Amino acid sequence: MAELATIARPYAEALYKASAGNVQATAEWLEPLAQVAGSAPLQQFAASPKVSSQQVFDLIAGMVPGGLPQQGQNFLHAVIDNGRLAALPEVATQFRALQNAASGAADAVIFSAFPIEGPALGEVQAALERRFGRKLTTRVELDPSLIGGIRAVVGDEVLDTSVKARLEQMKAALTA
Repeated sequence: MAELATIARPYAEALYKASAGNVQATAEWLEPLAQVAGSAPLQQFAASPKVSSQQVFDLIAGMVPGGLPQQGQNFLHAVIDNGRLAALPEVATQFRALQNAASGAADAVIFSAFPIEGPALGEVQAALERRFGRKLTTRVELDPSLIGGIRAVVGDEVLDTSVKARLEQMKAALTA
């Protein structure tokens, strides 16, 4: 994994500098591009010696929802021509980290046993922003094993208020 991070860093930094005035617009096409490029069957297809780089480009560009702007097409050509397609998801992650660092924000993943939407998500996000002391970009993932409550992951910090975590704490206290 460290190797992909090392490979992705210059691409993410160059893309961030090239999109200086329009970072949000770049993020809007980079995220879906990274999701498409991260597909295992697509990686296998791209690795085939029988497939040309233009065929790989056409397939990926055609799968990106909303299409790619010219900057995105140029970037994808550069990544494919240099044989770095596997690093594209990590490029998107590092680009998002650069974007967050510049704006003082962070990504947060909220794991919940049940869907959280609308006003409830806004309240949870506001509480987490107060708790972690920075603006958060949240994403909700369902994890039925939590039973209830949430587990929030912000970078390397974890806030676990799930029923599962509390039951494990009680088990540890009773067996100690």
